[in-house]
Amino acid sequence: MVIEFSANGNSMKATDVQAKLDEGNIQEAESSLREGLSLNFEEARALLGKLEYQRGNLEGALRVFDGIDLQAAIERLQPSLAEKTPSRKGRSRSDSQHTVSQHAASLVLDAIYLKSKSLQKLGRLTEAASECKNVLDAVEKIFHQGIHDAQVDGRLQETVSQAVELLPELWKQAGYYHEAISAYRRALLSQWNLDNDCCARIQKGFAVFLLYSGVEAGPPSLGVQEAILLLMILLRKLSLGKTKCDPSLMEHLTFALSLCNQTSVLAKQLEEIMPGVYHRVDRWNSLALCYSGAGHNNEALNLLRKSLHKHERPDELTALLLAAKTCSEDSHVAAEGVGYAQRAISSAQGMDEHLKGVGLRLLGLCLGKQATVSSSDFERSRLQSEALKALNEAIALEQNNLDLIFELGVQYAEHRNLNAALRYAKQFIDRTGGSIIKGWRLLALVLSAQQRYSEAHVVTDAALDETAKWEQGPLLRLKAKLKISQSLPMDAIETYRYLLALVQAQRKSFGPLRISNQVEDDKVDEFEVWHGLSDLYSSLSHWKDAEICLSKANELKRHSAETLHTEGVILEGRGQIQEALAAYIDALLLEPYYVPCKILIAALLSKMGSVALPVARSLLSDALRIDPNNRKAWYYLGMIHRDDGRIADAVDCFQAASMLEESDPIESFSSIL
Repeated sequence: MVIEFSANGNSMKATDVQAKLDEGNIQEAESSLREGLSLNFEEARALLGKLEYQRGNLEGALRVFDGIDLQAAIERLQPSLAEKTPSRKGRSRSDSQHTVSQHAASLVLDAIYLKSKSLQKLGRLTEAASECKNVLDAVEKIFHQGIHDAQVDGRLQETVSQAVELLPELWKQAGYYHEAISAYRRALLSQWNLDNDCCARIQKGFAVFLLYSGVEAGPPSLGVQEAILLLMILLRKLSLGKTKCDPSLMEHLTFALSLCNQTSVLAKQLEEIMPGVYHRVDRWNSLALCYSGAGHNNEALNLLRKSLHKHERPDELTALLLAAKTCSEDSHVAAEGVGYAQRAISSAQGMDEHLKGVGLRLLGLCLGKQATVSSSDFERSRLQSEALKALNEAIALEQNNLDLIFELGVQYAEHRNLNAALRYAKQFIDRTGGSIIKGWRLLALVLSAQQRYSEAHVVTDAALDETAKWEQGPLLRLKAKLKISQSLPMDAIETYRYLLALVQAQRKSFGPLRISNQVEDDKVDEFEVWHGLSDLYSSLSHWKDAEICLSKANELKRHSAETLHTEGVILEGRGQIQEALAAYIDALLLEPYYVPCKILIAALLSKMGSVALPVARSLLSDALRIDPNNRKAWYYLGMIHRDDGRIADAVDCFQAASMLEESDPIESFSSIL
């Protein structure tokens, strides 16, 4: 509360002015101030308005403030403030005049700022924003080059800083969101001489507004990118000690980068945070989640192993679940994942009991993945049964878990229980309203495994009608393979061409934040399309076209087992057997568990006489250990048994190949997990 007024070397008690105001004599109060303190009309009104504002008389304050002619005040203040040049000499007469002008400017601008605050408190938000904008417009007129250090006194700087920070908030409260965005940008781009804390608050407020307001500041990706840039600047200031510690900055950045699927960038930010901000186990777990999202499962699992060490937090439920999920995606660590899932189920007690279903689901996935690398048929069968048991226990606890319904459908499909798989696929589509592409893909694959190609084609077309253009890639690839299965290769080529145009346009349309190694669900990349075309042309013996497509695929991904496999097929088709064999072997050197090349090497060796039969048999047995449902492996193993005189074994293998052919999908069921 104001006790005494002072200006121009004079002073007077506030009570004398208050008494006149209480009597409603604004003109008398104003005259007292002008005479007692040597003030002009605007300055006196500014002091009176401030007094009324501090007394809580907002309507009275507005009546006083309305009498201030801001433009006239600016015109008087402009020459004396804008023309002042810095001097290294002692205090001169111009310095004294400059101080007086600053005091006058401070009074007038503070009055307009308080007028804006009064309007805000009275709910007149648009008027409040307009008055606050007038303050900033006046400052820019008075200081053409912006406000620089030591150019203004503390009171004037405080008023400017408060107005700069208030304006975007007023526009937001008034519902003028694009004006709020402009105000934020004006606050950050103009020279207001804001202190670090004020600037940080504005930057954070703008970033939060861009992320959560639902207002597009331009193309959707640009608003998020602008928010990310602001948050990164704030984190940099934090690391340099230029602003106060604010843990929420990392939370907002986590959300922003997750929106863009840029968890690898988030991991880098977490790594750069100074020690002590997060507990080391919390940092490990957050980094593991980032790496998992970016597809770097090995790095994620190594961090989780440290986090779950017996000397750290061995029973932390979320870390156990993440570790189990990470292991469920790799058959070679699936057994380790089983252990994590079992520990998670045991830890899901009390308030965390609702996560027991999640643990059972991950246990089922890990057991199913472990079964694929089992060394014996008995062990594989046992693990598959346990996997289904765990998933069914999970669905009993989480009947509305759509992911679980989908995964049960895939598990039953992989076990060739196609009727159960079909039931779960339809249930998933019904529950999601057909809005999730993988449900349609599962249904089409199950129908293709039942040799119901025309129905699968109808399902695929229906899914394409329900799916946005940019998300049609996997469905178009499926459609092309259906055409091949229906002996319509030219239609398949046409579908692949359309798919190629789509993925190329999609690649060009992605923003600069796209990173190639970031995990993206339900996407087809350009490499897959060129490779698929190469395989298709190879099956038609169009070797030249196949080579052209293969060269395009090689440009996108060099030294891959898939391209070496196709290269071998082309060479073999041209009669270059030794070169084909070398290509297949190179593929296995790159990827030792790549089943198609094991089968083709065995097939070539089986034609080289009885001496090579044991090696061929070993390769096929290994292929069937990795993929027991591979009909080609069973077929060639039958051929080898026949050539070796083991007729009964050959019959069993041929029968297995025939049964699998009757339930063979056009794509692996596991490809949609």
